[in-house]
Amino acid sequence: MKIPKQLIDCLNDNKVRYEILHHPEAVTAQRIAQAEHVKGRHHAKVVIVKSGEQHLMTVLPADHQIDLKKVGKATGKAASLAKEQDFKSLFPDCSIGAMPPFGHLYGLPTFVDKRLAQEDYIVFEGNRDEDGVDGLGSLAVMCGRSRSGEGFVH
Repeated sequence: MKIPKQLIDCLNDNKVRYEILHHPEAVTAQRIAQAEHVKGRHHAKVVIVKSGEQHLMTVLPADHQIDLKKVGKATGKAASLAKEQDFKSLFPDCSIGAMPPFGHLYGLPTFVDKRLAQEDYIVFEGNRDEDGVDGLGSLAVMCGRSRSGEGFVH
C-alpha cells in the first residue's frame, strides 16, 4: 500500500512541509516512535472511539493513554474503545492501527489532545505499519477540521 493520495493531497493543498519515513514494522505507537527516532510526545497516535452510535477519531501523543471518561466529557456521551472489526471498513486504504490522524479524510469527527497541539512538529502513520510521515505544521491541518480537546489522556 502506498500513502493514500487523499492524504498527500491534503498536505500539499495546505502547504505542509513533510517527509515520508520508512521504518521497520512496529505494532505499538511507542515502538513506532522509537523506530522513527522521535520522542513519543511527537508521534500522533490514533485511537478510534465509539461515542453513542458514532465512531470518533482521537489523536494523542504516543507516550500517553486515552482516558475514556475525559473523551465522554468532551463529547457529552459515554465513550468506549471501538472494536477493529467495527471500524476497519472506514479505512479501506490503511492497515488497522496505521491510520493517519486526519479523520476528516474518512468522514470522522476528530478530537486532538491539547498536548499534541503544543508540539512544533509531529510524526504520524501514513497507512501501514512501515510508513510514517514527519510533518512540520501538519497539526494545523488537523486542527482546522478537528476539535482540540482540553486533554483526554492519563
